[in-house]
Amino acid sequence: MAAQATGTPPKQGLFISFEGIDGAGKSSHIEALAQAFRDAGRAIVVTREPGGTPLAEKLREMLLHDSMDPLTEALLAFAGRRDHLRSVIEPALARGDVVLCDRFTDATFAYQGAGRGFDWNVLSYLERLVQTGLAEDPALLRNPDVTIWFDVPPKVAAERLSAARAPDRFEALPEVFFERVAQGYADRAAADPRRFARIDSSQDRANVAAQVSAAMAERGWLAEVGR
Repeated sequence: MAAQATGTPPKQGLFISFEGIDGAGKSSHIEALAQAFRDAGRAIVVTREPGGTPLAEKLREMLLHDSMDPLTEALLAFAGRRDHLRSVIEPALARGDVVLCDRFTDATFAYQGAGRGFDWNVLSYLERLVQTGLAEDPALLRNPDVTIWFDVPPKVAAERLSAARAPDRFEALPEVFFERVAQGYADRAAADPRRFARIDSSQDRANVAAQVSAAMAERGWLAEVGR
């Protein structure tokens, strides 16, 4: 009779993305959440889009600084995403790691789709093409397990950015562009409400952190801070 396997079952990988318009404040909360998962004994991969691999980082520089039309932007974003998935995200999830990604596909729909007015049907086609065929289940369309959406009025975000750094090609766009981007995020959230955790990031940092903590606790992934 074969001996029964013993020991702790392998942890399931988690894929968490962070989304929001420029100036929403999401980046400042990623490392805090990473540390919370480390304290819980999880292996962490912190990454970003555009970027995350040597190839994708080169494409990032083009996207942020070179002039191009919306289709070219979308193609570069998805090309980098394919390499990012193949080289970083899928291997990490297969190991049982927690992947924290600063932006993912929702950003492409929000910025190129809603912001630039590019065809969402074309973006949906690229999403299926790029985000399938890499996981253990080749039919799986890889999307985050949860998307933490930092929702903030564009005017507030613009005030934050003005005091932060020299703007890139997107950050320098007018407020009306970011109003469209914010609506794009709202539309993506409405289409997939179970995946999105909306965070009111117009509040102070402590309150925003508490909302992020509550979103993780609600899913049973981490204990809520203060509980």
